[in-house]
Amino acid sequence: MRTVTLYIAMSLDGYIADRNGTVDWLHGQSSDAENIDTYSDFVKNIDTVVMGWNTYHQVATELSPEEWVYQELTSYVITHRELPSTENIKFVQDNPCKIVRKLKQDQGKGIWLCGGSNVIQPLLQNDLIDEYYISVIPVILGSGIRLFEEIPNEIKLRLVRSQTYNGIMELVYVCR
Repeated sequence: MRTVTLYIAMSLDGYIADRNGTVDWLHGQSSDAENIDTYSDFVKNIDTVVMGWNTYHQVATELSPEEWVYQELTSYVITHRELPSTENIKFVQDNPCKIVRKLKQDQGKGIWLCGGSNVIQPLLQNDLIDEYYISVIPVILGSGIRLFEEIPNEIKLRLVRSQTYNGIMELVYVCR
């Protein structure tokens, strides 16, 4: 069975986007400090990315409008909009849990849960995330879109790796 990994960054106070829905605060404490590229190692074991419409729209229009940055992956965009899919971007109008359960049964590498909150929450509530790869960014936003909301049962995790660079703390947990 394939592994589902939430690979995401959050502010120290637990937000994945600020009050305006932007992520321009996603950087370390110094612009001239060395940053470690953990994404390249992570994505070697991934062939599928799952995201909501807001995350897709932000990547496609703000963060990388010139080219789709996940060209090497099959992307599933969960949306209520009926849009034509392409070879590697599938627009799906279904429950995130149903989609992820099906993808976990398919052959392939790991599944990256990229965002946003409306996709993450139901997967959390149904305990469908196997790994949590969270980068804590050195900023306190005070409000915005929270990473974790209320869930019916606690989820016990085991820390398997951590590292710091440029004020960023990267934490990797697996479900126990």
